[in-house]
Amino acid sequence: MKKILLLTSLCGLTLAGCSSSQIHMSMGNMRLISSSASPQDVMDFANTTCKNDFYQGASFLSKAGKEYRFKCVKAEENEILTPIPGTTIPAGAPAPAAAK
Repeated sequence: MKKILLLTSLCGLTLAGCSSSQIHMSMGNMRLISSSASPQDVMDFANTTCKNDFYQGASFLSKAGKEYRFKCVKAEENEILTPIPGTTIPAGAPAPAAAK
């Protein structure tokens, strides 16, 4: 667990130098990202961060000011990845299953 948190912190610090997004909190599968970048850049950053932690991708939960809350989703959880409204999830993520 410590390795995952350390890896998440290092990835956040490395990427923060190149963009205006950074991870403020990482607890379990929840991520709090502070960013002044465009919503699509934040969505891409969240997906990359979650995938680096061995998750399938990031699912948007909420936004408050410049803080975005995401849940990292595992493939076996069978959840739909929810993008930030007005954005798309990168092509590597699976499409939502059709309702029966």
